[in-house]
Parts: sequence; C-alpha cells; structure tokens
Amino acid sequence: MTTAPRTIRQLTDTVINQIAAGEVIERPASVVKELVENALDAGATRIEVATAGGGLSLIRVTDNGGGMPPEELPLAVSRHCTSKLTDDIHDIRSLGFRGEALPSIGSVARLSLRSRPEGADSAAEISVEGGRVSAVRPVAANRGTTVEVRDLFFATPARLKFMKSERAETAAITEVVKRMALAFPHVRFTLTGSDRNTLELPAVPADGEGLLRRIAQVMGRDFAENTLPIEAEREGVSLSGHASIPSFSRGNAMLQYFYVNGRPVRDKLLTGAIRGAYMDALPRDRHAVAALFITLDPALVDVNVHPAKADVRFRDPGLVRGLIVGAIRHALEMSGMRASTSGADAMLAAFQRPEQRAAGHATPQRYTPPPRPSGGWSAATSPTRPLEMSTASGLAEPGQAAFDVGSALSADARAGEVEAAPELMRAPLGAARAQVHENYIVAQTEDSLVIVDQHAAHERLVYEALKEALHARPLPAQMLLLPEIVDMPEEDADRLSAHAEFLARFGLGLERFGPGAIAVRETPSMLGKVDVPQLVRDLADEIAESDTADTLKERVDHIAATMACHGSVRSGRRLRAEEMNALLRQMEATPGSGTCNHGRPTYIELKLTDIERLFGRR
Repeated sequence: MTTAPRTIRQLTDTVINQIAAGEVIERPASVVKELVENALDAGATRIEVATAGGGLSLIRVTDNGGGMPPEELPLAVSRHCTSKLTDDIHDIRSLGFRGEALPSIGSVARLSLRSRPEGADSAAEISVEGGRVSAVRPVAANRGTTVEVRDLFFATPARLKFMKSERAETAAITEVVKRMALAFPHVRFTLTGSDRNTLELPAVPADGEGLLRRIAQVMGRDFAENTLPIEAEREGVSLSGHASIPSFSRGNAMLQYFYVNGRPVRDKLLTGAIRGAYMDALPRDRHAVAALFITLDPALVDVNVHPAKADVRFRDPGLVRGLIVGAIRHALEMSGMRASTSGADAMLAAFQRPEQRAAGHATPQRYTPPPRPSGGWSAATSPTRPLEMSTASGLAEPGQAAFDVGSALSADARAGEVEAAPELMRAPLGAARAQVHENYIVAQTEDSLVIVDQHAAHERLVYEALKEALHARPLPAQMLLLPEIVDMPEEDADRLSAHAEFLARFGLGLERFGPGAIAVRETPSMLGKVDVPQLVRDLADEIAESDTADTLKERVDHIAATMACHGSVRSGRRLRAEEMNALLRQMEATPGSGTCNHGRPTYIELKLTDIERLFGRR
C-alpha cells in the first residue's frame, strides 16, 4: 500500500499550545499548581483559590503579588515568554520558568488575566478563549493578579472523558494547595468553592517552630506530635524537615512530601531513600510520614526533566540518597524511645462507652443502681450479695491467676539488687508492676501507665544486638567449588566492579570476567543456598537506579530479624519482677526499641490525666 507524499508545514499556534497543554495541563489540579506557582514567584503573601465543579467549571486564583503592567499582558499569554529565566538554563531559582502555563491553559479553556502592579492607578485585563487572544482593556482591581479559568477542556472535549469524579478532582486540588503551603509557611492560603469545605491555612513564621505549625495545619496534629526533626548537610547539600517515628505510619506513601529548593517534587530516588531509612523499623506494607526539604546549588539538579516540573534529576543521586538515609537513621537513634500517641488514643477509645466515643471524649459515668428482683430480696440472688471467697471469681483464686505480679515480688522490691523503686519510677518506662496474660508487662511511672509487649520488645533488642555483631566485622563467606559466571551488559558489570569492596564486606566475592560477565567466587554463608545469578542481577539493577547495593544487606538483616524472632522471649512465658525491670532498662538503652522488627509498637503509654478523664475525675 502506497501513501501520497506529505508536505511538511508549520503547525498553528493554537495546535502547538494544545499539544503543550496535553503535557502541562493533565487535570484541574495541574492548572491550580501552575497558577499558584506564578503567584508565589510574584512575591505573594496571600493567595486565594476558588473552584467549582471540581475545577472544570471554575478555577480562580487571586494573589497580592507584584502584578504586571498592561503592556506585558499579551506577552504573559504567549508561549516561551517569562520573566524568571536568564540565558543560563542551569540557574533556575523560581518555581516556573518555561513560559507555557498560561498559553496552554488559554488554548483549552476560557481564561481571563487581570493584574495591577504596585503604584498603578488602575488594572488591566486580557482574555484568551480557545487560543484566541482579546485586546487589553482597563478594569478595576486591587493590587496583585487574578487569573480566572472557566470551562476547562471545552476546546478539547475528548480530554473530559478522562476526568475523574467531581469529588476526586476537588480532592486533588486540595492536595496541590497543601503541598505548596508546606513549602511556603509565611504565605496565607485560602481554598473555597461551591464544591468543597473552606480550607484556611494562616501564615506562620518561616522558622522551625512555624514550619511545625504549618505541618500540623496540613498533615494533622497527630503527625506533629509523632515527628522527629531532621537536620543534616553534606558536600553543599542540606536537608531539613520532619519524619515520623516508626510506630506512626500509613498504608501508602501519600503523606510523604519532598521539596527541592522549595519546589514540590515526586521522585523515586527520594521515596526509595525513605524506605531504606526505615528498612529495619517498618514492614514493606507500611510507609513513614515525612516532609523533607532539600536545598542545593541549582546547577546540581535538573528540574527541566518534564514540562510539569514534578520530576527532577540530581547530578549525584547517591549523595542525596545517602544524606536522607543517614539523617533519618541518626534522628531515630538519637530520639531514644517514643511511643506513638495514636496508640494511647486508640486505647482510650477502647475503654470508652459508645456514647463517649461519639462525643469524642470521656465523660463522667453516673452510678446506675442494679435492678430490684421481682420476687423480693434474697441473699442468694441479690447482685449486691457478699462475695463467697471460696467460689467467687473476683479477687479470689483462681481468677487472680491471670494477673501475675511476678512470683509475689512487688515493684517496691529491688530489681537486680541495684535500683531502688523511686529510681525505677523516674525511668522512661518506669517500674514493672505485673504481667498480664503471660505476655504484657504493666509498668508504672510517676505520671503514666505503660503496657509493654514482652515478645515484640525482646525481639527488637535481640535484633539490634545481632546486627551490631554482624556488621562490626566482615561477614563469613563460603567459597564456591566452581566460580559462577554471570553474563550481563557491560555497564552492569562495571557498576558491580565499582562496588566490589563493599559487597565483599557482606561475604560476596566477585570480579570481572571479560567485558560482559562477572565471576562470583564467594557468597555469604548466612544465606545458605542462593540463586547467584538472580542476586547479582538484582544488585546491578539497584546500583543502576540508586547507586547503592543494599539488596545484599537487606537479605542479611532479614535473616538476623528471623533469628531474633525465634530467639526472643516467647509469649506465654512468665517473668519475674527483676526480669521485667531488666527488659525495660534494656529497651530504654536501645535505639528504635519503640517498634519491633515488623513495625508493630512494643509499648503503649497512657498518661495519668487520661486515666482520670476516663473515670470522670477531670
């Protein structure tokens, strides 16, 4: 089949803009992101966003920024016109720089741009409808800029078929505003509309305390109460922000916020770094909550990877990943023991009556007298009859057997013949008082009640001791009878050769075998029988993606975790008072002991004030 020769021709500006809109404007949330970025670049300290119909009917963004004079409005809606970029594409210090957002929006929607610069007597307005630009006309407006977008995708109706429900699009816009608000705490954000509840994020000081208040506004008070401050710097790259303690996690990574020079980004390298930092503390189906800010020289990062500017490429990805992993692990070690406040909240809720849970707090319980028997009072049937100590199940035996106080030794006795009871009470986990159901240690501090899962706690202690012993020296290796030759692309062989010294510390001995092969002579003895080609290829893929070779370390740590699980104190074993107190003291001295190897909390702390509130004393 032959085709007629085609003539090369120049596309019209409208078609060019619509093609660009397909990359830049995916959904209403993309429009909000671009317009809010423009407002922030203009120096706005107050930004108001109004929507209707999930953003498809209306998006209006109003700011109090610098504004634009009338003669610049036609340039603002023209492609590749921007005030934010010099001739050096590597020196990008603003959120927007491509000059594509407004013309792309105007090519698929009805757009109006109204602006008034500081000191001007009046404002000016320009409109773009399906790519057709109107003349500039004078209007009345306050200082700043208002961009109004109506009937999004009316010029490309096929795109409307790919939009989600109004509720989903509204939620996506809210998420965009929250992400931008985290990076700019000194800016006031207001989000209103007929399709949503009003969201107001007041401006806060742009310091550490102010950032934590903004984090509480955006991510909730629970995260602010269960967070660790992160501060680190290495080779000109600085990292700051907050990350959650291991016992405070989520089922997905939606609450992981990353910023590079103030720009919100989504990057697999950064997500993988978070996963690596919490590798020993969270299971694979749980995700930490974090807001991390990376600051570095703009020349060391490429933000011009995608028109939406959500992806970035670092010149030295290994440095950035190592900085994040090291900083978070250091923060976890320095934080000591911390239990998630959500555990105590869930415990309080479990003790409350349904009407109290509905009210959101514990209310004083009123005494209700027992019902009177219809046949008159009888000592045998009365609910207030005296207890018969031989048959009652209250505080008499054998009912009390489930509440073991440690071989009749009270916590007032010396634990390990070293520490006195008052000193124990002042310790973070207090003094052991009892063991319940042969698995839960009940301890008391000066102002709280602590419940410890003895198996989970001891599992973490054994695991940390095993890791320290394993990584303190090179792991034993077993020599293969015949070297295993693994064929692979030459670039993968180069990467493995560059990491050969690191891999040897974990018992994997390899060397180059020609241009496109690796010879494996030793494998870690801990792993036993291993699929050598698959292991080597997995390591090569990981090095290519993140410039690390942690797969082998993860396998070794997994075996250590399994050994710790089987070698720790089992559920169902009764402990003496000195054993329980010794376990509590070890937990206090071990980093990360607030969670077990599988990410479950090892203890829950209930403050005395919360207990008093349950009983209506407060």
